[in-house]
Amino acid sequence: MFIQTEATPNPATLKFLPGRDVLVGEPRDFRTLDAAEASPLAASLFGISGVTGVFLGSDFISVTKDDTNWAHIKPAILGVIMDHFLAGKPVLLDENAVHVDEFAGEEFYEEEDKEMVEVIKELLATRVRPAVAMDGGDIIFRGFKEGTVFLHMQGACSGCPSSTATLKSGIENLLRHFVPGVESVQQV
Repeated sequence: MFIQTEATPNPATLKFLPGRDVLVGEPRDFRTLDAAEASPLAASLFGISGVTGVFLGSDFISVTKDDTNWAHIKPAILGVIMDHFLAGKPVLLDENAVHVDEFAGEEFYEEEDKEMVEVIKELLATRVRPAVAMDGGDIIFRGFKEGTVFLHMQGACSGCPSSTATLKSGIENLLRHFVPGVESVQQV
């Protein structure tokens, strides 16, 4: 098994591509060992000293570290990923379990903004999420209020130095262009 790695815009996160499907369905972001217990793969990665986050995408795994040097932990991460898939272990313990995002809450917006929110979600799904996934992350719609779109960034995007630029220069400009009424974008 050959696992490729790719840098992400976040220097604390590397993207690992095992050359096979990782997770079918919605991506999963694990920021604590307790949360990672739902995934044998994520839990094993958290067992490596220096790992502070694991994001599972459709065909990649993004691993976030503390100030530990990548040269010291990258071989261990590659070993855990390879051992996991070669052993045929499941990525999630209960693949039918409903995913509960620790940062989730009910989406919020006014009923009269429903059509606008649907357009925003469609633009995020078709134009933004694929690009963000290429960088090892994901972006989730959380709400809309008084012209402001509230988004939650996950994986490599969470804590990334360039995430503010991505939100303001990229996503905000895109949404303002296509959706009259959008004035700004904020991260939650």
